[in-house]
Amino acid sequence: MAAAGWVCLVTVLLSLSFVVARDHRGEVDTFYVSAGHFFLLNCYTAEAHDIVIWSRGESKDNLSLPTGVEVRDRLLWFLPVQMSHNGSYTCQIRNQSGVLLRRLKFWVSVSSGECPYTIESISITKGVSDSLPCKQKEIFRLNSVVNVRWMKDCQLIQRQGNPISVDMKGNMRLPQASEEDNGKYTCLIDINLDGRNYTASRSILLTVKDDLPEKVFVEPQLVTPEKQEITVEVGLRVELQCLAFIGYSEDSESSVHWTVGKDYAEDLEEITVSRKTIHREGKVYELVILSIAEVHPKFLNVEFKCHLESLAGGKVSVVKLKKVDRSSFHMSLAVCSSASLAVLALAACLFVFKVNLILAYRNLLAHFPKQQVPDGKLYDAYVSFIHSNAMSSHEGARFAMQILPEKLEEQYGYSLFIRGRDDCPGEAIHDATAAAMHQCRRLLIILSPEGKTEESTCICDNQSQVWYEQKVGLHDALTKNDPTVILVEIDGPVDYSHLPESLRYIKRKQGALKWKKDFLETHKFSELYSKRNFWTNLRYHMPPVPARRLQTVV
Repeated sequence: MAAAGWVCLVTVLLSLSFVVARDHRGEVDTFYVSAGHFFLLNCYTAEAHDIVIWSRGESKDNLSLPTGVEVRDRLLWFLPVQMSHNGSYTCQIRNQSGVLLRRLKFWVSVSSGECPYTIESISITKGVSDSLPCKQKEIFRLNSVVNVRWMKDCQLIQRQGNPISVDMKGNMRLPQASEEDNGKYTCLIDINLDGRNYTASRSILLTVKDDLPEKVFVEPQLVTPEKQEITVEVGLRVELQCLAFIGYSEDSESSVHWTVGKDYAEDLEEITVSRKTIHREGKVYELVILSIAEVHPKFLNVEFKCHLESLAGGKVSVVKLKKVDRSSFHMSLAVCSSASLAVLALAACLFVFKVNLILAYRNLLAHFPKQQVPDGKLYDAYVSFIHSNAMSSHEGARFAMQILPEKLEEQYGYSLFIRGRDDCPGEAIHDATAAAMHQCRRLLIILSPEGKTEESTCICDNQSQVWYEQKVGLHDALTKNDPTVILVEIDGPVDYSHLPESLRYIKRKQGALKWKKDFLETHKFSELYSKRNFWTNLRYHMPPVPARRLQTVV
């Protein structure tokens, strides 16, 4: 039943995975930094009301951050960068309810030089005056900048002609660029934080070319999204990303924006739009993210268009939101529920009819006899009860001497050893009892309210014999588990307080079968059922009858 439950649970979760908001993972951005420098890492798509959780690698909590790295104002601060900080970092963006909205992964590549390595590049046409971005906006927002320095190929800039200049944002103005200006430029920012001096750095590659007709007039392209339909859950958050290649410079006369139906996305209160410029292998991309905090039915089947407009013309990509189809989920849930109910019903049937099933299985095996290894036993059960001439009419004696043999021996083929019937006169009682009991597979002890086996209340020979039978059988049953003990209470509850502790232990452990003389004197349905149930349970506790013996009885 446990296995079926796990199968159902997995099926339901697989169905839900198509319903719950997706985990939006973009490409990994790599930042090249120098050991010993100050560095800030920004989870750039987070909004003001979002919760930002930083972690190292794939961990899910801030406790995984290495020494020297901490979170302040939702930014990851490296105070300063160490070689051991090299590796990946993840920022999780969650809403106020704790639901995961996005997960962004960054790679921090640490080098030992003063000027960090970079693959980020920018191109300037020869003879044109242009600027090199310092690209450390987060540091300038700290209002702790002391000085901004630029270096070329990690040396002080020595340039002929018009000198360079640095504006308030740290950008370097390069007048009338020439081929001699090619190289790696590093923006170094000296800051003072908490009474300590730090330096932050960022490098960029500059290429000056005579003319770049293929790059100046390059045709912008929409990268994503392709025309598609996205399934969403009404009431949950959704995010659409539009990525466009706009050229080789941020000065490209291109624009990217979203429209919803006939409206601009920025004009709708339920929608927020964020932008980011991405430099990759000398190419410039514009990423515009459209976020809907809560999807309403009015947004379903509406065209969300990403527009790219440039001198080369306009391009449009269309996305539609479709309500998620829960029919497969409901079908899976119905199948799992039906399977679980079937398993529960089967388990209940097995529990209720366990005894009958085992007896049926034994009867089935009786029709397919096979060679069995003999266990050295001659009898299926040793019947122990209080027996004497004065008690011949006692219900216990009648049950043991008459009812049991008629039912178990004559009808079901069992072999019983009953003292008073099967022992030989003149035998040494104790030796004969021990020998007979060791040849029996079960010890069937019959108890009745009148037949108390208390030594102080009866000192007759028969009572002493009963005590010896039970002591020998119970000792072997408890120490060797052979023979197995079956307790039968005759016509009413038995006071076990006068019985040996071993009998009380067996009573607590496995209980006792109950027989009433009324079973033979009434034809009521309830009594007939109880009588049949008694014999069924007694046969269940008895060993299987060998096939040859059963065939002889039949």
